[in-house]
Order: sequence, then C-alpha cells, then structure tokens
Amino acid sequence: MRRRVSAALAGVALIALAASGLGLRTSGAGEPEQADVSTLQAELSALREAYRRVDEVVHPPENPYSPAKAALGQRLFFDTLLSGERTMSCASCHLPTQSWSDGRPRGIGETGATMKVRTPTLLDVAQNPILGWDGKFHDLENVAFTPITSASAMNLPEATLLARLRADPGYVRAFVAAFPERSAAGGPEEAISRRTVELALATFERSIVSGEAPFDRWVAGDARAIGPNAKAGFALFNGKAQCAGCHSGWTFTDGSFHDIGVGTGADMGRAAFFPDSVQLRYAFKTPTLRDVAERGPYMHDGSLGSLRDVIDLYDRGGIARPSRSPAIKPLGLTDAEKRDLIAFLKTLSADGTASLKGPPRLN
Repeated sequence: MRRRVSAALAGVALIALAASGLGLRTSGAGEPEQADVSTLQAELSALREAYRRVDEVVHPPENPYSPAKAALGQRLFFDTLLSGERTMSCASCHLPTQSWSDGRPRGIGETGATMKVRTPTLLDVAQNPILGWDGKFHDLENVAFTPITSASAMNLPEATLLARLRADPGYVRAFVAAFPERSAAGGPEEAISRRTVELALATFERSIVSGEAPFDRWVAGDARAIGPNAKAGFALFNGKAQCAGCHSGWTFTDGSFHDIGVGTGADMGRAAFFPDSVQLRYAFKTPTLRDVAERGPYMHDGSLGSLRDVIDLYDRGGIARPSRSPAIKPLGLTDAEKRDLIAFLKTLSADGTASLKGPPRLN
C-alpha cells in the first residue's frame, strides 16, 4: 500500500518548511509575504501523511500465513543445509544485523564467486509486487531457488536439497506441520517439495519489516523527533531534489524501474526482458530507503560508496542517453542542501535493528 506525493504538494512543502517558522511565504516574484500559518501546517500535515507507515503484512491468498509455515521458513532461511558445501545460508547474504543485506559491493557465493549485483535488502519485502534489480521475479515465492541452485551463489541442485530435507526427521515433522493437507494427500514426502520450500521461505521473509525510525515519530506528530536540518532535507527530498518522484510512500520506493544514468556494459537491467524498449535499457529497480544510511555501498552494482556519492550522481544528472529517465537531470544542489538531504536520510534508520512482524525477534 503506497501513498503518492504530488509535485504540487511537494512544492508547497518546500516553501512551508522553509518559511513556516517565520510565518512567511515566498511570492511568485521571490519576495516573502505573510502566510496563513494554519494553511501551511495543514499542507505539511498532508504531505507527511503520505509517508505514514502501514505495517500490515499482506499474505497472498495462494500462500496464507500460518505460524508453522513461518517457523519452517525461518529455520530454512538460517540453515546452511541449503548450500552445496553446507557453508552458506540465505542469512549469509541477508544478515539481520546489517539491515538484511551484507554490506558488500556485490554478493559473494559459496565458491567465492562474485555475483553480478549487490545484495538487496529484505526490509519490507512484502510490500514489493515484483523483485530483483531487473524484475526477474514476479513474486517472493519465485525468488528462492535461483540463489539456492545458482553456481555463483549457494550452489545446491534442487534434487539434492529435497533429498537432504526428506532425510532429516526434524524437517519432515516441520513440513508436515506446515503443510498438513499435502501430507494427508500424499504422505510426508509430498509435503517436502520445491513449492513448499518456496512457500515457507516467502512466508518467513514477509515478516521482515523495517523498525520504527525517528522520521516515523515525526510523521506521527513528535516535532522534536528529527532536527531542523533533516526537516530541510525532507523539503528538498520532496521538492528541488525530486527524490520523491521515485522514492515514494512509507517504503520509499515506487516499485518500478528507471535508468538513473549509472548502469553501463552488458547488464541492461529491465531491458533484458524487454529488449525492444529504449526506456528500459539500464533501468533497475528503485530500492527502499529504509535504513539506507546503514546499507552502503549503493546502486545495483555497489559502485557508489557513500550517500554523498549518490547525491552527487543525481546532482550531475548521471549519464545522458536516450534511456535516461526524464526525471534525471542536473539539480544545482548546494553543499548545504546535500548535507540536509543526508541528515534527512539518516532519520530513516530504525532506532534498533530491523524487526520481524511478530515473534520471534532475531536481532
């Protein structure tokens, strides 16, 4: 569930945040004039409402939630049994203590091979309708076996994984408890299949949510939750810097794909699936900004080491080419404005580490 921020309202917020403390508004000619403070406050309140958290995790009807299924998925997620040499689990790349990513420019597989892209965070992954930097996964269930079976990741054939699970009495009991209808129809072996592994892992992963951040408390009405520089950064985010055009709503992503002028070479992003589309060349998924200050390096390929590097890229406008998003263009940000943007982005980090929606907490 997302709330979009209109360009008009974002512009109002920029004026409101800059001037509301003085009771002034800028006229069309750039001169300050008296503003209706109550109007400014109402406009700012409406903008902040667009970022109010909606923490309900929606499980699809084809994979409804059950405690047994979530517990099984959690056990699978942290088990090195899912890799060829039993040295790597899903959590080897998606570490709870690193905002469910790994802090590397690109993922490293069990064999030491470097993956093509940076490990994406799993924060609020339940809110994403399509996954993967290039959108190759149509749902969360569809993700699991690509890293498990990939030689550059966990390096375990599907048949070997299923044989290991069926040979483990504890896993047999867990799958039967999570999928009783399948067990009743075909016995314990029927309960352990590629599909049930996918369903269990996805159920657990949908419980991974970002923790409450200072920004959330500010949105909820705590005026002192974030400082004046962060508030100025929020105005820039929704105004001059144009970040909210893609990083919208409480998850700070539109779930779409854009060429922001950074990708090069043979990895064409979304265009791999739409080769005739000029617009989708080098278009990669808009990532969430939750915990973003804790999750460097940045971009799909880990090519930018700091938030300042990212902001500098957007300020320059990236690589000019036909596929570049029309929203990406030189911004003319000052050093002070860039610092304010970073101050705002830091308020999106949870006070503690990210949590699971419901027990048990892993971190």
